Amino acid sequence: MKSFRFSLILLLLAATIDAQPVSNAPRGQALLDTVSVTGTGRVRVQPDRFSFTVGVQTQSQTVELAVNENNSRVAAVTAALKRAGATPEEIQTSGFSIYPQQDYSQGQMPRLIGYQVSNNITVTKKQIGEAGKLLQAAIGAGVNTSSGLTFSVADPTRGRDQGLRDAFADARAKATLLAGAAGRTLGPALAISEGTEPTIIPRPMEGRIMSMSKAADVSQVPVESGSEELTFTVSVVFALR
Repeated sequence: MKSFRFSLILLLLAATIDAQPVSNAPRGQALLDTVSVTGTGRVRVQPDRFSFTVGVQTQSQTVELAVNENNSRVAAVTAALKRAGATPEEIQTSGFSIYPQQDYSQGQMPRLIGYQVSNNITVTKKQIGEAGKLLQAAIGAGVNTSSGLTFSVADPTRGRDQGLRDAFADARAKATLLAGAAGRTLGPALAISEGTEPTIIPRPMEGRIMSMSKAADVSQVPVESGSEELTFTVSVVFALR
């Protein structure tokens, strides 16, 4: 009887051992045999679009007078931009505000002395060569503020192929360095994912434009578009040998 019980215990132990899950060591080892890196590629391209914002500020003792004067001057600026080659689709009102003007010089309660009205117009166009001419037209028509001139790339996929190749090469170089530092050699790429949308680094030209009384007094604004830098990123998982 004792021999039978002992044999039964051995059989149960064997069955328990066989039923246990396989060790996670191979999977853990597989994770240890990879390296994950992110690579960056940069490509410079010629911009093919520009944008600038100009505005008209007027002041008067009443809101009505300030708004009416501003409306008249903004209408003149818009008409001048259209005559210079900007289409209605390329001209957009980008801001309108009314601010009370206070006098604090008496050292007591502020005294209302009038109102300031501002109306901003943004022009966006693809023909880079027309930027100077359009600025000249706007200034000559009576704008007295400007928030800058910016060049950009209309199609961010320009330069994408080269940028992604450079990003992968950068990732491989980083992975090779890390593998060597760990005493390993780099294996094939196991997974590749593209990063976020390419980053376009604009080159703005900031400035403030003083109002001119006559279009003839304003020469064409010199404009240089330079080049734009597009940045691409990829994340890669490499095997380690």
